[in-house]
Amino acid sequence: MHLQFITGDEAAARLDVDVTRFVIAGWAGRDRDAVLHHIRELEALGVPAPGAVPLFYRVATNQLSQNALLEVVGNETSGEAEPFVFFHRGECWVSLTSDHTDRYLETFSVALSKQACIKPVASGAWRMREVAEHWDALELTSWIKEQGEWVVYQQGSLSSLLTPQALLTRYLEGETAADGLAMSCGTLSTIGGIRPASEFRMALHDPVLGRTLEHTYRTGALPVVA
Repeated sequence: MHLQFITGDEAAARLDVDVTRFVIAGWAGRDRDAVLHHIRELEALGVPAPGAVPLFYRVATNQLSQNALLEVVGNETSGEAEPFVFFHRGECWVSLTSDHTDRYLETFSVALSKQACIKPVASGAWRMREVAEHWDALELTSWIKEQGEWVVYQQGSLSSLLTPQALLTRYLEGETAADGLAMSCGTLSTIGGIRPASEFRMALHDPVLGRTLEHTYRTGALPVVA
């Protein structure tokens, strides 16, 4: 999948990236209690607990999109803001994605639910080396629109998640990360429980360098035809 990023970097102001392998890291919390909380959130929706944590789901690269309008089947889908890292020209970059998921399908198969929905990606990116030393200070927030108002849905620092380096080490098992690899690096617990929403906004804020990656999208529901 071909993605384009704006970096604000004079040396690489625009990136034209071909993602050839896309991985979603699930159950990627650093704090075991937080992971168990997220597992319980999903169990309340009928989603079976994972056999191990973290888990890595391969997803088709054509599911990545930088569009602001997506189409989904039915009304039981919702987003989850996540850091997104990718490798391009020998360097690791950071952006932002939503692991938009079909919650009904998730009760049957988490892997299939990951594949069923398009994954929105922000159009901005940072060099990993610019944020690696203060990674834990980065702040992830998402909002959903309910009754016409934006409501905070997730909020917290990345200190609660395993670092991309830790996740990549576990996933690659000694393999060297190659250009074209992209990973969605885990999410935070929701505020008020996981619930469907057709409008989703997300932001990754760097309080040290004073900048923010953000993306807003909405979904249109296609009919469920039996």
